[in-house]
Amino acid sequence: MGEAAGGGELPRRTGDLLRGGLGGVRVRAALAATLVVAIILAISAVAFVVLQRRQLESTLTSVAAQEASAVAAQVKSNGAAGTDVVPQGKGEQALVQVIGNDGWVVAASPAIAGEPPMVSLRPAPGQTVTLRADSLPIGEEDSFAVVVRGVAAPDGNAVIVSAQSLESAVRANQVLIKLLGLGYPILLLLVAGTSYWLTGLALAPVEKMRRRVAGITTTDLSARVPVPPSKDEVAQLAVTMNAMLDRLAAGTEAQRRFVADASHELRSPLATIRAAHEIAAVHPDASDWSVVNSDVLAEVQRLERLVDDLLFLARSDEHGPPSQVDEVDLDDLVSAEAGRLRRTTSLKVLAHETPVRVTGDRHALTRVLRNLCDNAARHAASRVELRVCRSGGEAVVEVIDDGSGIPEAERERVFERFIRLDSSRQRPAGGAGLGLAIAREIARAHGGDLTVVPCRAGAHLELRLPGQ
Repeated sequence: MGEAAGGGELPRRTGDLLRGGLGGVRVRAALAATLVVAIILAISAVAFVVLQRRQLESTLTSVAAQEASAVAAQVKSNGAAGTDVVPQGKGEQALVQVIGNDGWVVAASPAIAGEPPMVSLRPAPGQTVTLRADSLPIGEEDSFAVVVRGVAAPDGNAVIVSAQSLESAVRANQVLIKLLGLGYPILLLLVAGTSYWLTGLALAPVEKMRRRVAGITTTDLSARVPVPPSKDEVAQLAVTMNAMLDRLAAGTEAQRRFVADASHELRSPLATIRAAHEIAAVHPDASDWSVVNSDVLAEVQRLERLVDDLLFLARSDEHGPPSQVDEVDLDDLVSAEAGRLRRTTSLKVLAHETPVRVTGDRHALTRVLRNLCDNAARHAASRVELRVCRSGGEAVVEVIDDGSGIPEAERERVFERFIRLDSSRQRPAGGAGLGLAIAREIARAHGGDLTVVPCRAGAHLELRLPGQ
């Protein structure tokens, strides 16, 4: 009963978790996407600013080198003193000087006429030196790209100094940084909003599933979550949840049947005991108390076995079958059961025993064999045959009776709880329908199995366990 309640509680809890988590998923996904984009954009922006500045400075350095080459051509032809310096660069910050062999400025661009040499470098004719100066000794505080070139003139060696101000590159970088500073947060807001919206679209099928799961109750487990047409992880989640709901529905139905059957099985011996005592109380003189006591004791024993089986199944469902690992001689257990059947029944009992040892719980395996033998004795006409042997790496126990047999369609159903194939519901005719269910559960807990083997007459059950 507790399992059934827990099974019904699971859909509601699943719906609560989905409802509480979807909004958080959207926010976290949007924040994660925004953070990733923010980091990538920041790195890209820094790299872009640095590359642009270097490109601009390289361009201005190339302009200074071209001016130096043009002036050097004039100096070679006309001499240093006869050179007319007209800078190719635009503005007052394109500066050119021609320095004679004596170190004095013999020609200069109009903006720096009369100023001292801009640099102290004096490369030999044919050599060129390029440098970046943060300031020049002519009253200029800006940064400059400077090209110094030595040249051989008719009136002696000279040095050409060409400088291009880097202020335009600095201003261009400042403008770019301002634009990036304005666009960066706007772009991040767009990314966050778009990510939140797209995540909502992606999670819309999950929201539908949440609403459907939230409406499922223990009274109606027939509803299933919608499976989206997309063959992605969300569709797989829907299929998995539907499979879970199928298992919950089957488990809940099994629990309901279990409770109903258990109530019936418990009520019957109690009713017999009560009827016996009521009759004896009404007719005390006519009652044979030895018979009454015998009948009541038989029903109490039957009730005790039923309660014991129910407790075993309840504990098995919660924690698995109890298991105490030990070395067990399976042939000894089969021999003991054969002897018990000979003492307690009038059936012909045949036993074929081969020494076989397994590892498992002796008490549990004894219970398996007793349930199989009791089942065979209950349905046998005159004979029960027990066989134990080794097949490959497995220990095999076969229990065969010459009764009415098990129909092919019922060979798996007989291992369900409270299943009896005999038409009579009288206690002498059949048990509670738990023996084979318990036997298979113990067998599988030991790594083996219990199955029905097809045969022409009677019933043939086969127990297989891992051997040593």
